[in-house]
Amino acid sequence: MNRTRLRSTAVLVLLPALALTACGSGATSGAAPAGAQASPAPTDDPVAAVRRVDSVAALLPAGIRTSGKLRIGSSVGSPPGAYYPNGPGKAPAGQDIDIADAVAKVLGVKPDRQDASFETILPALGSGKYDVGTGNFGVTTQRLKTVDFVTYIDDGQGFAVKRGSSAVGKKVTDLTQLCGLTIGTGAGTTFESTLAAHKDICAEAGKKPYEVKVYSENGATLTALRQGRIDVIMSTINGLRHQAAQPAAQTTFLGEYHRLDVGFAFKKGSPLTKAFRAAVDELIENGTYARILEKWGTSASAIDTSRINPPEHR
Repeated sequence: MNRTRLRSTAVLVLLPALALTACGSGATSGAAPAGAQASPAPTDDPVAAVRRVDSVAALLPAGIRTSGKLRIGSSVGSPPGAYYPNGPGKAPAGQDIDIADAVAKVLGVKPDRQDASFETILPALGSGKYDVGTGNFGVTTQRLKTVDFVTYIDDGQGFAVKRGSSAVGKKVTDLTQLCGLTIGTGAGTTFESTLAAHKDICAEAGKKPYEVKVYSENGATLTALRQGRIDVIMSTINGLRHQAAQPAAQTTFLGEYHRLDVGFAFKKGSPLTKAFRAAVDELIENGTYARILEKWGTSASAIDTSRINPPEHR
C-alpha cells in the first residue's frame, strides 16, 4: 500500500512516557488491562515439524554455529505478535515467537529469548547485548541508518477508538482528522515518530493541535482509552485488528493508515542477515510460514520473499 501523502505543519504536545505498570527491568508485561482477558493461544503448532537445513545453517557466523545459541532481545506486548497468554513469567506466544523459533530451527540453533522493553532493543543491538531483536519493528528510513533488517511480514500503522465513539470517522486517511484529539501510542515506535514528524499539520489546516500521550505498555494504552483519557490509539494494523475482534476490548479498528515492512533487527553490518533471509525464505517455500500466519490470523500481511534492508514504503 502506498503511504498516505501528508502535509507537515500544528503543535504536537508530547507528554512524558508513563511508567511501566506491571514488570521490572524495563520489560513489557503483555498484561491485559482491567476487565480484558488475554487471548488463549491457538493450539496448533506448525513449528514442530521444522528441521535444520544444512545449506542455510552454513551461512551462520562460526561463533554462532559453535555456541549453538541465538540471543534474542524480545519485546512481548500483545497478540497476535507476541504476548503472554498465561500471564507474565510463563511461555510467550504469538506470530513473532513462532517465526523466530522456526528460523532458529532451520538454522539449527537454540533461541535464548530475553524479554526487553521495545524502546531499548535497537540501541542494545549495537552494544552486542543481543544477536537479533524482535518486536514488530517496522523498517523505516531513519532506522536503516543504524540498524539492519531482514523482513518477515508486511504490517504497518493503524488507528482504533473505543467502541461507539464518534470522535473520528470510520477510517483515518489524513492526520487532520485527529486534530483536537488525544492520541495514545507506544514509546519508541514508528507511531510516535510519525505523529511527531507531522506535528504542524493541524495548524496549517487552521485546527486545534492533537496531543500525544506515550505509554510503555500496551495494556496501559487500552486502559486509558476505555477510561476516556485518550480518544484514539495508534498502533499496529494486525494488533488493532486482533484487539477489535475481542469483545472485552470494546474497540473499533479504523483501518489501515500506512503499511510498513516488519523485520528482524540486527546491528549494522551484522553477518547474520544472509542466514536469516535464507531461513525465512525456506519457511515460505516449505509452507511453514503460511501456516504460522494462518494460525495467528495475519495471512493478509504475508510476504512473497524476505529482503535485507528494503526501502521504507512510500
